[in-house]
This record gives sequence, C-alpha cells and structure tokens, in this order.
Amino acid sequence: MVSHNIYLWTGNGAGKTTSALGTALRAVGHRQKVVIVQFMKGRKTIGEYKIMQKLKPYYSIYQFGKKEFIRPITKPSLHDKELAQKGIEFARKIAKTKPNLLILDEINLAAAIGLVKIDDVIDLINHCSKHSIVYLTGRWAPKKLRDAADFVNEINLLKSPRKYPVRKGIEW
Repeated sequence: MVSHNIYLWTGNGAGKTTSALGTALRAVGHRQKVVIVQFMKGRKTIGEYKIMQKLKPYYSIYQFGKKEFIRPITKPSLHDKELAQKGIEFARKIAKTKPNLLILDEINLAAAIGLVKIDDVIDLINHCSKHSIVYLTGRWAPKKLRDAADFVNEINLLKSPRKYPVRKGIEW
C-alpha cells in the first residue's frame, strides 16, 4: 500500500464531492492532471461535468451511472452493477496513466450497497502509482475502505432546514 496518498471522505453531511472538487481545482491550478471517475452519476448537466472543456487538458471526468438515482438505494439493479463494474475497470486503466489526482466519486456508497466489491476497490487503490493522490468519496464507507485509507474524514450533518431548494452551482 502506498503511504499518505489515499483520502477518504464519508458521512451523512453535504460536501464530500465538493471537497474533492476543491482539491481538483487546486491541482488544475498547478497544471496537474486530474481524473474523476463518478460512480452512480450520469447527468451531464452538473457543474463538475460542464466545466471539463474549459479545464482541459488537466481535468477530465467520466461517469458510470444512470441519470436517475438508484431507488431503493439498497436494491441496485443488474444494470446499475454493470455500469459500476465498467467504472472500476476504467479506473484501473486510467490509474496506469499516473494522474496526479484520481477521484473515485461515490465509490464508498457504491461499495456499501454492493455495486462494486470492496476488495476490487482496495486492489485498485493498491495498484495506483505512488505519485497519484486518490480521493474516495461517498457516504457509508465500509470499514475495509476506511482502514485502507491514510486520511479518513467524516462529514456529519448537524443542521439542515426542513425544505430547501437544490441550487444550480451549489448542489449540482
């Protein structure tokens, strides 16, 4: 296992993906190569996808999910599992290109609900270059992933209004 290169963000609060995107922005600012592999996401209208053309050649993002959410979350379909497996295979290939930052967005949740095998995720991060920083995001991070990470951050929701609008540019 490579030391001090695996960051894991989990918890029931908002900001896990946002934190990873902030790190991506910093890396791009230093002309470092950033690759984001999103699991369980397939909407091309989200800000982090739409900005890709402006941040090339340092930033790329790939999605392995449907446009709609998995419902119920604990019962993903065979198609959801196939998309996630393609994401794992793609991430293995892209890791060989040695990006400075590899973000596996929602991989924790994908592992927790059985879209991908936890051991496949651990194998993937263990085979990343010692020059690559890897970010794992998503709620319900399995213990084996938390144990494999060098840094584990938990974002907890302490307060939230009952109803609030989902805002373009903030939540998506």
